[in-house]
Amino acid sequence: MAEQQNITMRVIVSEGDIRKMTTKRPDTLDDLIGWLKGTLQANYSFTLQYQDPEFNNALCNLTNLSELPEKPTIKIIPMIELVPISGDTEPYSDTSSQADTEILSSSSLDRSFQWPEVFDVPKFSVDVEYRLRQGNLLYLRDGTYLKVTKELKHDILEKLAETMYAFKAYPAKEDFEAFAKALVQTHPCLKESGSSSGWNGWKNSLKFKMGNYRTKMRQLGRVDVTVNGGKRGRYTENGEPPHKGIKKPRKGEINFLPEYPEGRDDHNLEEARQVLVNEMMKTKPNGSLVKKEMDLTFALRRKEVVLNKPAISQMLHRWPALFTESQVCYEFTRVVGKSLQENFFDELDRFSPRLMDLFRKKKGLTGQLLAELLRQTKTTEPTDIRCLCLRGLPVILADDSSAFFKTCSDVTDKDSYSDTPVGILCLGQENTQLNPSRVGIILEGSVVMDELANLPQACPSFRT
Repeated sequence: MAEQQNITMRVIVSEGDIRKMTTKRPDTLDDLIGWLKGTLQANYSFTLQYQDPEFNNALCNLTNLSELPEKPTIKIIPMIELVPISGDTEPYSDTSSQADTEILSSSSLDRSFQWPEVFDVPKFSVDVEYRLRQGNLLYLRDGTYLKVTKELKHDILEKLAETMYAFKAYPAKEDFEAFAKALVQTHPCLKESGSSSGWNGWKNSLKFKMGNYRTKMRQLGRVDVTVNGGKRGRYTENGEPPHKGIKKPRKGEINFLPEYPEGRDDHNLEEARQVLVNEMMKTKPNGSLVKKEMDLTFALRRKEVVLNKPAISQMLHRWPALFTESQVCYEFTRVVGKSLQENFFDELDRFSPRLMDLFRKKKGLTGQLLAELLRQTKTTEPTDIRCLCLRGLPVILADDSSAFFKTCSDVTDKDSYSDTPVGILCLGQENTQLNPSRVGIILEGSVVMDELANLPQACPSFRT
């Protein structure tokens, strides 16, 4: 048997890693790939390209070893593999309405997480990760900073902008600083020599890159940035000056203006809205159906709220389910990604002991008013303590709460609240003001909710 010949190759692993390698000529392409994986200790899949002399050394896909010249140049092309989720799953069932609801909810929301308190730098491409790893090793050895090429900087910033956009389209100054700081902490070789912080330049570059990324998303039709198209240029719609009327999420909002669910448009979402209206006309609406349709129509509803800014009366007519206690909480979760009541009551209960201690120490007229509220608090039940704190806060802050807290014996007594733009309606007698048996919410002079059990239940709903 003839001795197997050696083959010497120039192997391009990445832009910063080009090697001369020699081995016995393999019999098949799979043998060559397997040898390269073992020699390079590559834990990822890849294909190969080679420089073809017949085409002026342009790269071509390698499909057969017979195509290789005597001393070939080979380039490794990493592959992205899509791995299916494994695990025990039950067969699909039409009776699983909760699963259907969750699927609809997730498909109609663009974002699912709040801005992280501690930002984890994302993984970059294989080429970038290799160069950063080598740079970090040199930095740890002798303190040498990595020389960042234009291409490398572009790849890093592009990935960071993509990651930021997954949380919010319009990050604040503090967000850019957090990302830039996390970047140089994770990859110290990227620190900027001569910079007091080591990351100011990255922060400024990231701001510009984020603007470019929004432009790219706007060209692709993403509604959360398309809504602001033309407002930063010299010529704007309706002759308004640039930068005026830019629509951005408020603090905490993660789904400010989401995309429509896949396969849905204005027409079929309007049909789903009509199903909601018809269901809410029933004496006992189907709660699971209402939630399912509210999840489905969330993007349509946000479009109306953000773009049209309708009056409360119009919203009440088109979205009656939105003015129920359960759907107020669900809507808050859809927009913000947090539980409304849980967060509100946790914070209120956290400050309650200090507030009550402050109420007892106050003197003068303020002390007398607070003493009366304390006298009405007959138990230490959480509801009573929460009522006390909510009614005592305006007193402590020297605010006149009469314009906000309204009282009447019946909701039909419109003279008591018709001029109130925003407020809470306490239904009952004057002496039950601290913890009324029934509470409503007033918006634009109309009672939009009136079946709330107590004041603490009304405040989170009003907050939304």
